[in-house]
Amino acid sequence: MDESIPAADMPLLYREVLDAVARLERAGDRAQAYEIRRRAIRTYSARWDMSGRRAMAKLVREAQSRIAASPRTAVALAESRELA
Repeated sequence: MDESIPAADMPLLYREVLDAVARLERAGDRAQAYEIRRRAIRTYSARWDMSGRRAMAKLVREAQSRIAASPRTAVALAESRELA
């Protein structure tokens, strides 16, 4: 059983969401970035419990999967591998 306090994780999770949102915006997926940011703000403002922590972690995973699926991200990754 996880004994950590859910509120202790919220700032870190929120920062992860914001970082992922910034990457989504750079990849050109602004509509999805806006939606994830909106949901993160709502969660961060009101739910500092286990439910909120789960919701924020889900947003992190959702944003990361969107980044991975972005065509621009795939092209940038391929180009960076060619340079290495």
